[in-house]
Amino acid sequence: MENPNQTASRRRFLRATAAGAAWLASPSLVTRMAAQSPESRVDILLNEPVGTIQPEIYGHFVEHLGGVVYDGIWVGENSRIPNVNGLRKQLVDALKRVKPGVIRWPGGCFADQYDWRDGTGPRDKRPRRTNFWVDAPEWPKGARRDGPQIYDPNSFGTVEFARFCKQVDAQPYFAANLRSLPAQEFWRWVEYCNSPANSTTLAAQRAADGEPEALGVRYWGVGNESWGCGGNFDPADYGSEFNRYSAWVPSYGVRTALIGSGPNDGNLDWTRRFFGKLSKANTLGRLWGWAMHHYAWNASGGRTREWFEGKRDAVKFDAEQYYDILREADEMESLVTAHWAVMAETDPRHRTKLVVDEWGAWHASGTEPFPEALIGQQNTMRDAVLAGLTLDTFNRHADKVAMAAIAQLVNCLQSLFLAHEDKFCLTPTYHVFDMYAAHQGARSVRTQVASPATTYSRNGTPATMRGLNGSASVNGNQLTLTVTNPSMDQPREAEIQIHGGTPRSVAGVTLAAGDPRAHNRFEDPRAVEPKAIAVTLRGAAIVHQFPPASVTKLTIALG
Repeated sequence: MENPNQTASRRRFLRATAAGAAWLASPSLVTRMAAQSPESRVDILLNEPVGTIQPEIYGHFVEHLGGVVYDGIWVGENSRIPNVNGLRKQLVDALKRVKPGVIRWPGGCFADQYDWRDGTGPRDKRPRRTNFWVDAPEWPKGARRDGPQIYDPNSFGTVEFARFCKQVDAQPYFAANLRSLPAQEFWRWVEYCNSPANSTTLAAQRAADGEPEALGVRYWGVGNESWGCGGNFDPADYGSEFNRYSAWVPSYGVRTALIGSGPNDGNLDWTRRFFGKLSKANTLGRLWGWAMHHYAWNASGGRTREWFEGKRDAVKFDAEQYYDILREADEMESLVTAHWAVMAETDPRHRTKLVVDEWGAWHASGTEPFPEALIGQQNTMRDAVLAGLTLDTFNRHADKVAMAAIAQLVNCLQSLFLAHEDKFCLTPTYHVFDMYAAHQGARSVRTQVASPATTYSRNGTPATMRGLNGSASVNGNQLTLTVTNPSMDQPREAEIQIHGGTPRSVAGVTLAAGDPRAHNRFEDPRAVEPKAIAVTLRGAAIVHQFPPASVTKLTIALG
């Protein structure tokens, strides 16, 4: 339990903030000691650990949707585009740099119709299947209606995906089809992936597909969005299905982790009733993870939950739309804590962890990089701030969140990459993942941020959202602090104090642009990039000016 005197002292510390900082005249944004009290304060409490930030929190999502797989990741071994066994080499090299903890595949809603056997055997003999998204209303005009995005050739199957994960040093996370395949096919897929070499007929099939040794797949999703495209179940019925599918799954020496299809946003009833069902059946111990989905979009006149309504342009947005979508994203914190509390009603020891395996911004169609990139969208500094806000939330709740996956990896939603034919570029969201990679495997420590709220007009009335936001982690003698400033046009100056340690040196990097609508394109792939900043450490405190709509990382060596 915390010392009451320490608590009172910290509260006084956090209240001791005052406005009065002026925007730096120099564009280099050099950290400096302020002559007056900064308006914001960041207190890092080294002696209050939260938990280890699992690398799997920095995960990704690959679905057979639009241009994600074909033309995004998979170009084929005979392509003139540089590739590694058919995988786009530029994407493989760039993704490996950000240390992806886990990659989820093959969906999404696509998983709910997917037969894993279609992706086995000789590629030229694999069946062509109608893609789940064939009739999506968001298909852009001019998109080909006969390509692999419509009729999937299954060239990219289980072995190809496993090789992709191996190339980028990520763990594979398979989403099993609970809606339209029987339970037997689930454990047969596990057998195909994990049974030892030469042990079973399916191991021989895997060897014929090019991988004689077991793939060692640990993470398995039992269904996807079972409240919606995954079967329109109610939570009790889905609980029965989960129990049936998980009743016998051979481990083959792998510490198998089964992940349940959790709630959409704040549907606490789904969590409560599912956990109650498993608790009554005494099967809750089978559930390693509970997958929640949360997308952020906005609408003039208020947010709507209709599936294809309520979204606005990815690039042409005003201040209200800018802040509204960040507010929606920032609901992640309350969603994590609310579902965690409900899970504790039947799982007080918290054997089951939260998995947020679909998250990110969802904008209107119209900015896709090419017509076949269904639900593709441009990616601006606003999206980078949204990514920083969310990753900082996961870091601060490292005791609760064990895995996450941004949606999606390439050419779809809030992707890290845009890729088409021989063209390729990184998005601002990629740079955030690159900056935040230092948190992986480190120990999250409590971080208190006191900052004036950001104010704006929403539907003609005053509205607010949080000011500065951040997280901190320690790995040996290195302290990593990441901070987002969501203000569209106002800098925030903050004093940073480290309790329980002394800073010896500090270096920084900032991702920012003169306009939050700035983005990278094939024609201008380096318009938005992080830049190193000179950081001056004076005494035991750091005072830094965080530019508008920015994401910043400070790397602090502790004495």
